[in-house]
Amino acid sequence: MASRADWQTPIDVKRDYPHASFLAGNRVIFNIKGNDFRLVAAIHYGRGLVYVRFVGTHAEYDRIDAATI
Repeated sequence: MASRADWQTPIDVKRDYPHASFLAGNRVIFNIKGNDFRLVAAIHYGRGLVYVRFVGTHAEYDRIDAATI
């Protein structure tokens, strides 16, 4: 889905994924499967790039610092 998206700003991401959360450094947290899993991505809006920084269970997510991973 991300490869087809044209996200220019966090507002564009929020439009497509209303439950996404945002952190500093253009980090976005996506809840997967009813919040059982989390995906942390760093998005470079100007370049149209999405870097997956973390995918794991909610419990694993609680043990990381999503702002620096």
